[in-house]
Amino acid sequence: MNKINLVQMKAGQKGTIVRIEGAEAFSKRLGVMGMRIDKSVIKLSAFVFCGPVAIRVGRTVIALGYGMASKVWVQLEKK
Repeated sequence: MNKINLVQMKAGQKGTIVRIEGAEAFSKRLGVMGMRIDKSVIKLSAFVFCGPVAIRVGRTVIALGYGMASKVWVQLEKK
C-alpha cells in the first residue's frame, strides 16, 4: 500500500492517517481538530502553488496550510 502525505493525495482520494511528523504541540493542535492516527480522511481539494489543502475528517471539513499538510502521512484505501 502507498503511504503519502496530504499534499500528494489527489482530490477525492481516501486514506487513513498513519503518521504525523513534527513536535508534540503540532500533534496536539491537529488532535483538537479531530486529526489523529487511525482516523479516516478524504481530500476535497487543493490550491496550486503551495496553497491550502481541504480535507474531511468525519463530518468536519478542515483547511490546512501546505506545510502542515505535508507533515500528515496517510495510507491510501484500495478502490
